[in-house]
Amino acid sequence: TRAKITMRDRRFGQTNLHLSIFSLGTMRCLSSEATAIQTIHAALNLGINHLETAQGYGNSERYLGAALRSGLPVPRSQVIITTKIPPTADADQMERQIDGSLQRLGLDYVDALAIHGLNTAQHLAWVEAKTGCMAAVHRAIADGRVRHVGFSTHGPLDLIQRAIATDLFAFVNLHYYYFFQRHAPAIDLAHQKDMGIFIISPADKGGLLYTPPDLLETLCQPFSPLELTYRWLLSDRRITTLSVGPANPKELEFLAAIAQADHPLTPAEELALERLEQHQQAALGRDRCQQCYACLPCPEAINIPEVLRLRNLALAYDMTQYGQYRYRMFGNAGHWFPGTKGDRCTDCGDCLPRCPEQLDIPTLLRDAHTRLNGPGRRRLWE
Repeated sequence: TRAKITMRDRRFGQTNLHLSIFSLGTMRCLSSEATAIQTIHAALNLGINHLETAQGYGNSERYLGAALRSGLPVPRSQVIITTKIPPTADADQMERQIDGSLQRLGLDYVDALAIHGLNTAQHLAWVEAKTGCMAAVHRAIADGRVRHVGFSTHGPLDLIQRAIATDLFAFVNLHYYYFFQRHAPAIDLAHQKDMGIFIISPADKGGLLYTPPDLLETLCQPFSPLELTYRWLLSDRRITTLSVGPANPKELEFLAAIAQADHPLTPAEELALERLEQHQQAALGRDRCQQCYACLPCPEAINIPEVLRLRNLALAYDMTQYGQYRYRMFGNAGHWFPGTKGDRCTDCGDCLPRCPEQLDIPTLLRDAHTRLNGPGRRRLWE
């Protein structure tokens, strides 16, 4: 039976695809093929029409392929499928990877292909090279195996802006949340280029908002922190869709209440967001890092603004669990989360005259390390 479509959709930029305002990311529903199929069916029944996978997500492509063969609650023509493949210097390698993804999915085409993790200057050089991965992507577009190409990124703002400015891509997947607004200029530029804008993991990377601390819950009342961050994003009409990454169908149930919630912020929502801002200012005082990034580069490769952002959130909102989750990735995730930990500071003082807030950055880095360091955590697909 055809699912009743209950979710708003938006135009995905120049692709002219219309994506539901929430997209199903399949990285977490990997416990079994049966769970993956159940989760995908539940998403489609909620009105989600965009399913996203990647070669790097374990068995995700195979499980999505099994779900597609299982008999969907909506026609295949109403389902938009994206997969992601890492950048490579070799077009032939990309050709094989595209065909491998299609084989695992059991499809003769995907609606969208994202270059997965365009994170470094080298990755961008591979993309721009005439003999690099995009040569294979363009062949796949020409023969119908791929309909549209974009990129996902965990890279720095300047690199994201350079990638957008190549005009090679129709959409971008990036990190941008209420608690991380560094990429606002990338949102501006992508919108100017009429690119679809897909926000990566706002519940998890945006603050571990499935399990928020009590203080944050109180400050967001009468809304949940997760609902408020979704509404903050969806009130921005430039943004097409937000990813949700459930481990099972039950974790999708809350979406039914906000499937149509893409209107402008209400006065009550604006008041809650203002309360968050005022509380952070009061809690941090003169030690608040304003995220201007003027302190970089650091001779020890410390990602000073990100370390201090995590400290801001831990002190202002008791978001220590989130801070530890992200902080422990320094030194363990390569170009996906670059930088070293705060304890690498040598008190060289290079950053101090560049800070417009005149923060005592070495002291704050050591404090952040004390608060946030601890045993590592495996990434979800390992």
